[in-house]
Amino acid sequence: MLEEVLKAISVVVLPSTVKFIFGPLAGKAAGLHILSTMIGTTAGMMLSVVAFTYFGEFIRAQILRYFGKKNQRLSERERPGYLRKYGLPGILTPIILTPIGGTVLAVSITPNKKRIILFMFFSALFWSIVITSAVYFGYDAILKFVKQVQPV
Repeated sequence: MLEEVLKAISVVVLPSTVKFIFGPLAGKAAGLHILSTMIGTTAGMMLSVVAFTYFGEFIRAQILRYFGKKNQRLSERERPGYLRKYGLPGILTPIILTPIGGTVLAVSITPNKKRIILFMFFSALFWSIVITSAVYFGYDAILKFVKQVQPV
């Protein structure tokens, strides 16, 4: 059990902090159980979400200071159309953006850190289930198909 947890932390959690898809791919490659991979992937994304939610404002201020722009939040009119329509739930972090990019965007939309963490947690949980299932079951289905197609 302890070996599985340590393996999940090193193989799944750490890559998931940078790019969400790396967690399920690494978990499948390491032979981890699907639930360990889902939990590790969610934990990895949430690790970067919490870090960038609390330090993202500082990082954003430093970047804006470097480029000489005013430090302000995106107004309703400045937001892209889908963010105007859907707001914080419209940030498709695991699918389009990295956990870091999605969190920095969320910090620029709202100052409510608890709300950011809550929305990102549910997003991480949902997409972890979807993507990990697709990787685990899709990989097996592709291997099965390749074996059927190969000439004997």
